[in-house]
Amino acid sequence: LQKLIHLLQATDDPLIQEQALITLSNSAAFSVNQDIIRNLDGLSVIGGMLTNCNPKVKEKALNALNNLSMNIKNQEEIQVFITQVCRTVESAPLNSDVQLAGLRLLTNMSVTSDYHQKMINSIPCFLHLLSEGTERTQIQVLKVLVNLSANPAMTRHLLRAQV
Repeated sequence: LQKLIHLLQATDDPLIQEQALITLSNSAAFSVNQDIIRNLDGLSVIGGMLTNCNPKVKEKALNALNNLSMNIKNQEEIQVFITQVCRTVESAPLNSDVQLAGLRLLTNMSVTSDYHQKMINSIPCFLHLLSEGTERTQIQVLKVLVNLSANPAMTRHLLRAQV
């Protein structure tokens, strides 16, 4: 895991970055690896890939963060990327793999109300995706919206959103 994280930092080759992110994502299926990746500063390295211009690399980084977000301690570190993930969802092509990967991560990050405030500005986008997206996109957006709606503090923001 340490060598993969270092490889991710050291290379500009999108194919190598993509494969390293896939491997890290698969490794994150095991809770012990989630802790190891966090302790090796892997979350910030993977989060740094969110600014990559290559959509496949960005998608794989979102998938890896999604798998890593199943851990509460990891969520505390991943939350710094929520605003960036929201912007990625908003700017990604409609129904793209990048958009869906971002929505999946936001779904996991919105299971508890801890980070709902960071998603408020994206509510109009979520509602737009609900009306314009394909069924896959709509289902993923609904998961985020259901999580947000479970928080009474979000009611006003959800009902006042301009669509």
